[in-house]
Amino acid sequence: MRVIFVTLLAGLLLLATTMSATIFGSVHGLIHDPQHRPVQAAQITIRSVNSDWSSSTNSDAAGEFHIDTVPLGEYQVTVQVPGFETQSQKLTLTSGRDARLHFGLSIARTNESVEVMDQPSTVNPESSTSETVVSREQIAQTPGADQTNSLAMITNFTPGAYMVHDQLHIRGGHQVAWLLDGVPVPNTNIASNVGPQFDPKDIDYLEVQRGGYSAEYGDRTYGVFNVVTRSGFERNRQAELVTSYGSYNNTNDQISFGDHTDRFAYYGSLSGYRTDLGLETSSPQILHDQAAGLGGFASLIFNKTPSDQVRLVTSVRGDHYQVPNDPSQQAFGTRDVENERDALVNFSWLHTMSDGVLLTVSPFYHFNRAHYIGDFTGDPADAAVVPQDDRGSNYVGGIAQIGVIRGRHNARAGLQVFGQRDNQLFGLLTSDGSNPPLSQRQSLWGSVEAIFLEDQFKATSWLTLNGGVRLTHFSGAINENAADPRIGAAIRVPRLNWVARAFYGRYYQAPPLLTVSGPLLELAAQQGFGFLPLRGERDEQHEFGLTVPLSGWTFDVANFRTGARNFFDHDVLGNSNIFFPLTIARARIRGWEATANSPRIARLAQFHLAYSHQYAEGAGGVTGGLTDFEPPDQGYFFLDHDQRDTLSTGVNLTLPWRAYADFNVNRGSGFLDGEGPQHLPAHTTYDLSLGKSFGENWSVRVTGLNLASTRYLLDNSNTFGGTHYVNPREVSIQLKYRFHY
Repeated sequence: MRVIFVTLLAGLLLLATTMSATIFGSVHGLIHDPQHRPVQAAQITIRSVNSDWSSSTNSDAAGEFHIDTVPLGEYQVTVQVPGFETQSQKLTLTSGRDARLHFGLSIARTNESVEVMDQPSTVNPESSTSETVVSREQIAQTPGADQTNSLAMITNFTPGAYMVHDQLHIRGGHQVAWLLDGVPVPNTNIASNVGPQFDPKDIDYLEVQRGGYSAEYGDRTYGVFNVVTRSGFERNRQAELVTSYGSYNNTNDQISFGDHTDRFAYYGSLSGYRTDLGLETSSPQILHDQAAGLGGFASLIFNKTPSDQVRLVTSVRGDHYQVPNDPSQQAFGTRDVENERDALVNFSWLHTMSDGVLLTVSPFYHFNRAHYIGDFTGDPADAAVVPQDDRGSNYVGGIAQIGVIRGRHNARAGLQVFGQRDNQLFGLLTSDGSNPPLSQRQSLWGSVEAIFLEDQFKATSWLTLNGGVRLTHFSGAINENAADPRIGAAIRVPRLNWVARAFYGRYYQAPPLLTVSGPLLELAAQQGFGFLPLRGERDEQHEFGLTVPLSGWTFDVANFRTGARNFFDHDVLGNSNIFFPLTIARARIRGWEATANSPRIARLAQFHLAYSHQYAEGAGGVTGGLTDFEPPDQGYFFLDHDQRDTLSTGVNLTLPWRAYADFNVNRGSGFLDGEGPQHLPAHTTYDLSLGKSFGENWSVRVTGLNLASTRYLLDNSNTFGGTHYVNPREVSIQLKYRFHY
């Protein structure tokens, strides 16, 4: 298997001809005069709203222009022609989008510019994907969103996204994909880590996709998070020091620095945190729950020529968690801990082969480790069982992609290959030595190869068709193949500029490499359990939605239904962080989602809302992983993370004297109560942050999370996940200082 993998990887790096995700889009446009004649040699400049990144070009004899390799984000596009009024349009560009702009020039009467808004910047009239873009400013001002261990940047703006048993769930599942600057961070393990991939303060933009994916995505499909990292283009030899202190001795500190020239940009950061309130507790009391971590991040971008760009992104971090106890565990002497390590590096070469043809090649490496260390400090005569679990995973591979924009077509093709090596040690010891210790180490290999083809065809000015196919091969303990078609459509209603979308697609998610054999399998058999090989999850999704722009507001509603075979879930060892992945025969997850986002009203207030009404149900028995082979219940049952209604809404206020306030409300109708079908009571939390800038370099922010200190039971699943209570009120103060070096 190793020889096969090395051969595949070498072939990929030598061929370097096709695949995967990108953080780039393109901008095309048409310019004409009042008589609708094309305007040649107009100067077009696209400039980032939040950094010094910009690019310029001129229109051709047909009045057309195009700018490729534009990172996703917010931009101002300006057109200047002598004798005509300067015009500009605002644009939010999402990954893979080919934005089409239209400028109708007017004869200059005075020295002024005109801002044209055919439709809100957040509306993508060609996409069949349900997506949200979160900016650096939103992350910085949303209560708690820029803390190292927080995912509020997702849960506060994304329908159906919530945290439960220290794991992010979205649309009823927890297999999500992370991409840094368009390059995936592969991880086939299910819920084995609770630590973050990186610090939110290193993010420039976050694109959240939750359904209707194009064929380039496929490994983890309940949520795709495409991260545009800080690049240095937003800095001019500037550093920023962030320090904070809050409840439960919580600190969250970072120093970052960056600079750029016309061709080169760099950004780096070092971050650290510690707290007495780390993971979600298993009782209302906070017992044995300290956490601490350190991390580093770096990004380098070099534009070697106008047609060639190279990018290097690397990150490394380590986290230490005390595993929370309930009072009985604390008195008994349980003192388990979890140590986690994560490191990644990816390199990308972007080459513009000709107008509208872009080649991207990206080799990558990812290391991920979760080490659970059982510890017992009580009376050895109590014969406590002490678990040990140490899993390290290495992923190495590469992606390549070619994109072609020609006429009405925006086509892409690609290849992704990565190999995985898992090294896992699992052990069960007794404190009094009464039973022979169980210790078993396994070293497993696997690989995933995928190719995709897709095209976005603009059939008319109001109809865009999206279609593609993804072919995947997985090899490990078993071998599997999948052919997944994707098809969608987007219809823009003329004049109203409403966008209706529909989608049908299939997904394949490769299984973890975990298996059980030897002494562990013998022990399981003695307890009436067995282990079935884990197979990949296969999903079928139907979705339709409508986006409505109205007076600067953007309203979006979506209906989705996902059917799964071999649905991934996990069984947990007590209230520990040792999870055993398993698969359930079938699952169906369906619901309605709605979002609303306002413009800045009277230059004072901006509102957002994300709401989801969904059902997450399973059926059949366990088809993979540890099982007792009991006959399954008849019909469907609710999954442990089923929550019917999830709401997040808030307002950001611009206050006098360079101050702001950001207030958020998060409400849930309650997760499954035990094995159900009843659910736990509804719950609501309130978060607030108040910030003020002093000059150009100093700023201070006070944040309160769960202001009412509502201490409710979040989940108490008997089968999966364990017992967890929501965190009590947390108050912190943050100080930022910017300086040049």
